[in-house]
Amino acid sequence: MTSDPDAVAREKRTLETMVCMYCRGNHGTDGDLCPQCAELRDYAFGRIDRCPVRDNRVRCTKCEIHCYSPEMRERTREVMRYSGPRMVLHPIMALRHFLS
Repeated sequence: MTSDPDAVAREKRTLETMVCMYCRGNHGTDGDLCPQCAELRDYAFGRIDRCPVRDNRVRCTKCEIHCYSPEMRERTREVMRYSGPRMVLHPIMALRHFLS
């Protein structure tokens, strides 16, 4: 993934969709995110915006830098484990995420 603004916007949309699925399914929200999930989304967006390897970006799980704090990495993993299988509801978004 490169610093292509469209790719960054897609990555943020995918992340937000996954966090929304998780929040709705685990915290019973409908529409707005709960404070914990909003915090995670905002944290992740900030990390995406300030990625130190932006021009040669790979998936965060494969990155050697690991700029997420251990707590936020675990929270993100939890969201991904929950939302990943449910991304079939968004097949194009899921395919792009898988291919990136």
